[in-house]
Amino acid sequence: MKVSFYVLSESKAQDFLGFICQLTQTALNKSSQSLLILIDKQDALLSTLDEALWAHDATSFIPHQRLLDSNIGADTDTDTSHSENTAINPINSQPLAPVLLSSYMPADFKGIVLNTTIHPVNDFMAATNNAQPTRVLELIKPDANSVQEGRHKYKSYQQLGYELTHFKV
Repeated sequence: MKVSFYVLSESKAQDFLGFICQLTQTALNKSSQSLLILIDKQDALLSTLDEALWAHDATSFIPHQRLLDSNIGADTDTDTSHSENTAINPINSQPLAPVLLSSYMPADFKGIVLNTTIHPVNDFMAATNNAQPTRVLELIKPDANSVQEGRHKYKSYQQLGYELTHFKV
């Protein structure tokens, strides 16, 4: 599996939501796979990112939906036509949006993961059934805590033999 670390500059970290939206749009443009944005359960980022993805571009929005812990269902008015390889809702076999916001990895997920949590993605994979992400995008803010968490994740992925790259943005 490929893991890319994005080491954010101070300006990118200040516009964290904007950078996530930009990276999400880039990933959707370059791949037909679903994109899962992992967010810590108690993080206010979930609601603010949900709003930011709807308003990212004045002429469009990034089709997405939130996955709730209690079920995998989502909003019925979400546009799922963007991607042929979207995740499938196991409850009713309906395709989900190309971008999923969640604090967990859905069963059988096979796509790109943008990880905003402090945990390596393999921790989420261990807690679910048959999840096999094809690529992981990790964001590292320029503060000491985020850098330390990034180093921990890097070592974890390195021990698993993943292909690691990093970009300064």
